[in-house]
Amino acid sequence: PVVLNTRSTQALLSRMRDKKCDTKEFRHCADRLHRILIEEALACLPHVNRDVETPCGIYKGVDCFWPSSKLCAVSIIRAGDCLLQAVIDVCPEVAVGKVLVQRNEETAEPIFYYSKFPPDIAERFVIITDPMLATGGSCLCAIQKLIESGVPEEHILFANVISCPEGLAAIKKKHPKVLIVTAQVDEKLNEKKYIVPGIGDYGDRYFNTNQ
Repeated sequence: PVVLNTRSTQALLSRMRDKKCDTKEFRHCADRLHRILIEEALACLPHVNRDVETPCGIYKGVDCFWPSSKLCAVSIIRAGDCLLQAVIDVCPEVAVGKVLVQRNEETAEPIFYYSKFPPDIAERFVIITDPMLATGGSCLCAIQKLIESGVPEEHILFANVISCPEGLAAIKKKHPKVLIVTAQVDEKLNEKKYIVPGIGDYGDRYFNTNQ
């Protein structure tokens, strides 16, 4: 995986992880972090060299091999929608797909409910968005649906905020060609399959639906 773990991501996550962090601050920090994460994820896509004429000379620049019109952001509902907006902000022409997978809280196994992709999904590079990678079940389910729709494994990137060794290993074992870009890797999963030290329920904290 590509792990950012920069001073800026550490600072933002330090504020977000604090259990006293309210919704306003959590969203503000999360949106800043999401933009950094998505920019770095896009930088991992194949690029081509190009010369750019500046007012003073020629700059040896690069362009992404995949224009935004040939990308598709697939969010895993609901928490993945937090990251989705950052992709849309950076790539205004990006197509959007959705996957609804709910975790069984007793078994920690994923339950698939729904997916919707653009008809030409097989011809696009796909960025899956979901802020937390715990067991990897939801992401694996989304990857499988994309492969069934004709997307090559090497044309899938998974962008997430916090991951753990167990989830990373699960995806690498089953889909080694899928690139993972994460802001930080936490210590482990606990007995309830929650990430430690983690951040709590990311979607609840971002969308202000905490009990």
